[in-house]
Amino acid sequence: MSNHKEFLNHINQGYQTKGDYITLGAAMYQNETITDAHIKVPLKTLNRHGLIAGATGTGKTKTLQVLAENLSDQGIPVLMMDLKGDLSGIATASAGHPKIDERHEKIGIPYTAKSFPTEILSLSNQDGVKLRATISEFGPVLLSRILDVTSTQAGIIAIIFKYCDDQQLPLLDLKDLKKVLQYITREGKKEIEENYGRISTASTGAILRKIIELEQQGADLFFGERSFDVSDLQRIDDNGRGYINIIRLTDIQDKPKLFSTFILSLLAEIYSNFPEQGDSDRPELVLFIDEAHLIFKKASDALLDEIESIVKLIRSKGVGLYFVTQNPSDIPTDVLSQLGLKVQHALRAFTAKDRKAIKLTAENYPLSPYYDTAETLTSLGIGEALVSALDEKGRPTPLAATMLRAPMSRMDILTPDELNTLISNSSLVKKYNEEIDRESAYELLNQKIEKAEAEEAKIAAKKEREKINSSSSRKRSRNTNTTEKAIVKVLTSATFIRGALGILNKLLR
Repeated sequence: MSNHKEFLNHINQGYQTKGDYITLGAAMYQNETITDAHIKVPLKTLNRHGLIAGATGTGKTKTLQVLAENLSDQGIPVLMMDLKGDLSGIATASAGHPKIDERHEKIGIPYTAKSFPTEILSLSNQDGVKLRATISEFGPVLLSRILDVTSTQAGIIAIIFKYCDDQQLPLLDLKDLKKVLQYITREGKKEIEENYGRISTASTGAILRKIIELEQQGADLFFGERSFDVSDLQRIDDNGRGYINIIRLTDIQDKPKLFSTFILSLLAEIYSNFPEQGDSDRPELVLFIDEAHLIFKKASDALLDEIESIVKLIRSKGVGLYFVTQNPSDIPTDVLSQLGLKVQHALRAFTAKDRKAIKLTAENYPLSPYYDTAETLTSLGIGEALVSALDEKGRPTPLAATMLRAPMSRMDILTPDELNTLISNSSLVKKYNEEIDRESAYELLNQKIEKAEAEEAKIAAKKEREKINSSSSRKRSRNTNTTEKAIVKVLTSATFIRGALGILNKLLR
């Protein structure tokens, strides 16, 4: 048996599957694509998370597109973070190309151009379905970790949530949170100290500065109503295909704190609301996080711990997470160890540091008698990648340098007119883009302060009137006493008495 046939058997045995699967492409051996040596990823393992990595321009985005399309075709909804703005073309069928036909002929898979059901979401002022969440939904623990506060400051945040619950003050947006902070250190200080204990103004000031920092990254657009219902990410179209939800994030690449805040809140909301699935045959939702290093960039240890915990737990909810980044070292080791599918595009060795990174990356993959992994990593072409997956029993599949299939949809963005049409026809836009600013902590506390000020003014006015009345009474009393004394003095004087007796003598005569 030739080496090529041995390799074909090696791949087909390692990637055989009894259940449903998606095909990524065909394995390569000695720089030749082996037709029908298909790299199959069982749907059963797609909630075991994954990684798509590689240098700029090696085809990561197209791999992401291929995975999303094939998941959609299997009736599995997808959520993708689009930080470069180049994924919207999924909504339109590919125009095709001779090179695509040639690629698929080598792989041994027929090529079909098609569009996919697509929803455009937005975290900022960009057009699309607005994604929002309320402060209350975060809760004190998650909010404290996002703000990266001390344990003392976290205690104050817990008191704020307890006070708002007790007083029925909805915490919806950042202005609510700031107003409560200001209130408990000013007008409500005595009330808080009596019921919840003493609060340091230095600590509340530090918390306020953290909130302002988050606000400056655009979080004021994210916090508020109407809250996005994560069940709307699980929609299936009339043809049984899962919706591909694309979040436009081109304007927050320089706002890592907002990005990590959003990702963490989204994962926490999904984990809280999705039912337990156990070891299901297919995922309920798959998330692709492009430029994943932004989640971990400048993130606090507490925030990293929270993300790592959710990554480990969310699999049981039937949710798969796929991180897309340039180098696997961008992902924390504890997260990297949880990833089942790894699609590694080419890495470039321009410096000694690059060569060390390639050596470390190669050590993360299974040993193969057919490849020198480190050498293969630097020789892969565009649209080629080293693939390592899990079989249906959770065992690593053989390492395979793979010629990846081409996307079925457009490998380019939608035109402005196409994008506007897609967004205007969205039922979710009508549901979530209505601006709501109902009465919440900000308004209720302002009313409470105004009422207290009005009551204080009323009491002060009453005291002033009483003071004036008291002064007038004393003056009248002094005038009356003076008159009475004058009359008595006249009536008791000797002159008055003699005059009165003289008049009586004359009358008696």
